[in-house]
Amino acid sequence: MSADHHPNREAVGDRFSLPAMVRARDLTFEAVRRIAAEIKPGVTEGRGGEIAQEVLEALGMERLWHKNVVRFGPGTLETFFGDFTPDYVLQSNDIFYVDLGAVWDGHEGDAGDTFVVGDDAEMHACAQAARDIWAEVAAQWRDHGVSGDALYRFAKQLTEAKGWRLNWEVKGHRVSDFPHAIHKGGKLGDFEGVPVSGLWILEIQIAHPTRPIGAFFEDLLIQAADETAAAA
Repeated sequence: MSADHHPNREAVGDRFSLPAMVRARDLTFEAVRRIAAEIKPGVTEGRGGEIAQEVLEALGMERLWHKNVVRFGPGTLETFFGDFTPDYVLQSNDIFYVDLGAVWDGHEGDAGDTFVVGDDAEMHACAQAARDIWAEVAAQWRDHGVSGDALYRFAKQLTEAKGWRLNWEVKGHRVSDFPHAIHKGGKLGDFEGVPVSGLWILEIQIAHPTRPIGAFFEDLLIQAADETAAAA
């Protein structure tokens, strides 16, 4: 384990609340959906980022805990840390993803999904594959209690079996009451323990085997019973 990691990689603050984490996740996904609904052909990637900020503010977020990431077309191959192409104009057949990290009631929401405009079958298949792979990997954790590093080995095998390429650099991360960064939890894919429910984001980024398009999906790893209890 890196010396930069907290000795307890699943440490939380005094105000941590699982129901608050679920609410933060839900609000962030609501923002993702609203942003995607406003992004149409002719909109630039730069404008997409502005739309993201406007929607989050309208929903009442407290602050960002990571920058808004909205990527169009070939930019869907880029990770969180890649360069943006603000002048890129969304085409009539195109793909884009939205990745948000916002704080609600002192807790970190993190959500991402991929969307397609037009009728390009491979783009639609790519976006859906990211969601499907995420669901199968999450089920592996829920049903078998496997470690974080085992989850990403499984994700790689699964992705390749389905004919896509997994971005191995994108391996998930911690969330918590803000700021989770003080706990230095590291990447989910490097975590040798079994992830606790409600603290880790599973990220899946895939690429088409030959075309310059990709897809991204992320969500909170949470056991169904915990989610139901949090929503009660």
